[in-house]
Order: sequence, then C-alpha cells, then structure tokens
Amino acid sequence: MCAEFKIWSDFEGRFPAKYTCDGENQSPPLQWSGAAECRSYALIVEDPDAPGGTFIHWVLYNIPAKVDRLPPNLPKTAELHGFGVQGVNDFNNLGYDGPCPPRGHGDHRYYFRLYALKEETNYPPRLTAERLKESIKGLVISQTEFIAKYSRK
Repeated sequence: MCAEFKIWSDFEGRFPAKYTCDGENQSPPLQWSGAAECRSYALIVEDPDAPGGTFIHWVLYNIPAKVDRLPPNLPKTAELHGFGVQGVNDFNNLGYDGPCPPRGHGDHRYYFRLYALKEETNYPPRLTAERLKESIKGLVISQTEFIAKYSRK
C-alpha cells in the first residue's frame, strides 16, 4: 500500500495568477510523497464548479515511479521526457490550461488528483480524463488530492 500518500504545491489555498488564464497560464510545480511501492502515477486536474459541469484542466499519465515532483511551466507537448505523456483537456488542448472561471462566478475549486498505480503504464498521448479513468480502473493503489481556489472579478 501507499501509506500517507500526499500531494502539494508551492502555494496554499489560492492560485497565484501566473498559473491561470489571467497570468502566464503555466503549469504549477507539484510534489508528492508516500507512494514508494507504486509503479507509476496519473494526474487529473478538474474544476467541479464550472457552469457546464466538471471541467478538466490537465491530464498527465505514464509518470514514472521515480518521479516525485513536476517543475513549473511544463511544455504543452504530447510527451514530456522523463515525466510521462499528456492528454487532452476540456479546452481541447494538450497539457495544462489553468483556471479561467467566468468573471463574477465566485470561487472555483481545482482538484489536483494524483493516482498511484500498481503497474507501469504505457498509454498513448492525447487520452481524455474519462478515457484515462477507465484505463486505470483496477490499477489504483491510492489517490491523493490538492485543492486550490481561484475566482475572477
């Protein structure tokens, strides 16, 4: 089992603008620990407060077991050398696209869900979050999440 599995970033609670559509829209740095026995990871970032239902901001998977952090500003490419491959978000883009809730809509919560998997995966790039979730059923040993909020006036 993955004991005390946790994920965090260099900010707490609220997104700095540089990780949103109001700033540089760059992916934030992430770190995790507590999953030493796991073979790979998958990450999905979603906003359940979006007006049309849950909105996916990032799909990243085939993350090697030796990786325990992601640097900021990862490129929006299908393959991230040493960090896995990226899927398609609900903006219909590869990689990360940050929070961009409707103005005046209040705080939205963004869940960074990291899944620890019992097997290495070799899924092709460009999966949707839905397809990834289907693919990892039965492989998830543990999951953890980090939540940050963002709103636009």
